[in-house]
Amino acid sequence: MATHGHFPSSLPASTAIRAIAAPTFTCHRVLSHGIRRRRPLAPGRRASAMDALRVTGAAEPLLRPSAGGGGHPRLRVRTHAQGEGGAGRGAAAEGDAAFSWAPVILPFLFPALGGLLFGYDIGATSGATISVQSADLSGTTWFNLSSVQLGLVASGSLYGALGGSILAYRIADFLGRRIELVTAAALYILGALVTGFAPNFVILIIGRILYGIGIGLAMHGAPLYIAETSPSQIRGTLISLKELFIVLGILIGYLVGSLEIDNVGGWRYMFGFGTPIAAIMAIGMWTLPPSPRWLLLRAVQGKGPMEDNKKKAIQSLRALRGRSASEKVLADDVEDTIVSIKAAYAGQEGEGNIWEVFEGASLKAFTIGGGLVLFQQITGQPSVLYYAASILQTAGFSAASDAARVAILIGLFKLLMTGVAVLKVDDLGRRPLLIGGVGGIALSLFLLAAYYKILNNFPFVAVGALLLYVGAYQVSFGPISWLMVSEIFPLRTRGRGISLAVLTNFGSNALVTFAFSPLQEFLGPANIFFLFGAIAVLSLVFVILNVPETKGLSLEEIESKILK
Repeated sequence: MATHGHFPSSLPASTAIRAIAAPTFTCHRVLSHGIRRRRPLAPGRRASAMDALRVTGAAEPLLRPSAGGGGHPRLRVRTHAQGEGGAGRGAAAEGDAAFSWAPVILPFLFPALGGLLFGYDIGATSGATISVQSADLSGTTWFNLSSVQLGLVASGSLYGALGGSILAYRIADFLGRRIELVTAAALYILGALVTGFAPNFVILIIGRILYGIGIGLAMHGAPLYIAETSPSQIRGTLISLKELFIVLGILIGYLVGSLEIDNVGGWRYMFGFGTPIAAIMAIGMWTLPPSPRWLLLRAVQGKGPMEDNKKKAIQSLRALRGRSASEKVLADDVEDTIVSIKAAYAGQEGEGNIWEVFEGASLKAFTIGGGLVLFQQITGQPSVLYYAASILQTAGFSAASDAARVAILIGLFKLLMTGVAVLKVDDLGRRPLLIGGVGGIALSLFLLAAYYKILNNFPFVAVGALLLYVGAYQVSFGPISWLMVSEIFPLRTRGRGISLAVLTNFGSNALVTFAFSPLQEFLGPANIFFLFGAIAVLSLVFVILNVPETKGLSLEEIESKILK
């Protein structure tokens, strides 16, 4: 799900502004119906046998009666930030379980830096493409770039990301989530250094492609690692927070660009500034444990010794949940996860192939996830941002005369609205935010079309429409598309399904990038915004008819309740 755009006036049309939204996580044990049978508990009673089914010392039972009062247990995850004893049980019984933030922070933060570095590339590129082609500022003898060459500078990381997505599909399950993200960080470092020190145009493009391969791996590995290592209660909040990191990266890129834009060779610093951040990401991911689910999945697939991987999974869980969890609780958690994985693989050989993503529950998941990341791109985000500076100029905003300052203004507003999504996604749910946000996108696009067609004497309409678009996007398609992608795929095809969703996103990103110029010339701004508005209406219908609510459900619950 990459979001990108262009800034005119001072910026060339080839400057791509992209942003992805990424995904979530959950580390828990859920027993699907039929996997393990237990007698239902009498109301108000806890059986001692349930004591093993706790995430930490005195957690609530995982299995609770369903809201409907039937004989089927509702699958719930309960975690507590507490030490020994029973403190906290009463509070847990009254509402959602508490959990400790301390073990959650680092397993989220270091993968999220992969998103921040992707966003940084977006923001830095907007300034770097101005610097690199300037006779006075480039600091090179090959500054006189053609429009095609400049387009390659701007979109080189996009081509690399497409390649990285394909590569992730083939090797990600072999490497594991953690090593995939370490590899992504290494490619970020290599790409930034090669680009920053590039002696000629060819080496510059090679560096851009290497950095882009890192983007492709990071956008695949981060959702999986976060999805498999953190509590489900705050899954929506964290995926939205990851989008916040991407937008923050864009804003940092804009700021660095504005600081270096007047310096000779400033583009080298713009591209190279990501190196220390990528080094932090690499060191951080190296110190984190591997995903417990991935370890157990490989064991079930016969790709590793079962007993050794079970011990490694217990060690990973201990690192991820804190030292308060007892050995018995962790061992039971591992056993239950193995049961769930074996049930998912029952009667099937091997680890599956690409065609399984287009069958049964996986096809339904791909329709939802792939459809969201496709509409995320083809509803015109790049084109709206392309006209951002000219729209603000018509409204009399002096900041619009400086492309870097306009970029910062848009970045700040995107950051603000993403913060709204972070606060509300686990409160309001996915569907309400999507429906309201996509409806706002459609309205803003029709307002922009009307502005260019008949309302050009009312600049406040254009400014309002622009801000409505950016705000509506950041509370809907921006964070929630990748939240849904990370949640919706069944365990068996989750890695491959997310790979295809990432590929769909970058592919549609490229399509919009390269189709915009001829469409603009052929249709004009009024008609192109009307076209995007019509597509937004179709996307709203798609959301209403196809996208389920996954708020509060674990990954296994989504698979058993929504995809069946």
